[in-house]
Amino acid sequence: MTTEEAILSNQDEEARSTITDSALEEGELEEGEIEAADSASVGAGLEPALHPLEHSWTLWFDNPSAKSKSAAWGSSIRPIYTFSTVEDFWGLFNNINNPSKLAVGADLHCFKNKIEPKWEDPVCANGGKWTINCSRLKSDQLWLYTLLAMIGEQFEYGDEICGAVLSVRGKQERVAIWTKNASNEAAQISIGRQWKEIVDYKEQIGFLVHEDAKLEKQPKNRYSV
Repeated sequence: MTTEEAILSNQDEEARSTITDSALEEGELEEGEIEAADSASVGAGLEPALHPLEHSWTLWFDNPSAKSKSAAWGSSIRPIYTFSTVEDFWGLFNNINNPSKLAVGADLHCFKNKIEPKWEDPVCANGGKWTINCSRLKSDQLWLYTLLAMIGEQFEYGDEICGAVLSVRGKQERVAIWTKNASNEAAQISIGRQWKEIVDYKEQIGFLVHEDAKLEKQPKNRYSV
């Protein structure tokens, strides 16, 4: 199975027409107001107004069928698409499979453009990650809400965030937020607490430093919230 076949979904036309979400808007507009504005623009022969994001983001996919035990970690990760507007995000999200439809072993990465989802990337090298685990087929909403909060700049320390990773495994699924500077305790604690509030997660979560994960077989969490 190719990377495109593994990630693309067969969403209907109605789903593909979804263009915006209140979590990404500075103000709250009624659906009718958005439609009226777009209709007026089209009627005047103009392109509908786009809603730019503060950062551009790239979606990466690690296809389990392309992984090899002998290959270096990360060698099978491929960039899929870079988006920079609300409309581009929904156009992408509505046409790829939800986590529950991905094969075991698959990984999705949504990172700020120009940052590779690897420990070796200079921006990620001194960072770490917060992780939430959930049972199989339960991560669809968690993944979506995490993405909306991240690209919608809902975190106080949003500049500290590199991106988010979804991992589909045999017995569970994991969503992680990667950050830049593990030693910035205030920023990490803030991100962890805000994330739990956003996705309404009640259990304790831990922050693991990338360097510790590389050097130790059973690394301990640096922070917990």
